[in-house]
Amino acid sequence: MYLHLGNEVVVRKQDILAVFDLDNTSQSHLTRKFLSAAEKAGEVVNAAGAELPKSFVVCTGNGHQTVYLSQLNSSTLLKRSEILLGD
Repeated sequence: MYLHLGNEVVVRKQDILAVFDLDNTSQSHLTRKFLSAAEKAGEVVNAAGAELPKSFVVCTGNGHQTVYLSQLNSSTLLKRSEILLGD
């Protein structure tokens, strides 16, 4: 199954490690450090397009990590993933 993150970006559900609310988690210096390191390593994909990102999704697949910025709320992504579980 796949989860749509916005702007025609989809990820495999089994590759998702975590979904974070950007407003809440970015208050922590550890989260800011993690996101900065991921960006420097070229591991960040902007799935928010021109929109302001509201969440980020950490995925792993093929032996490497990717962080997707999404314009969708983390609660919206959770609802979408629950719908997929019902399939």
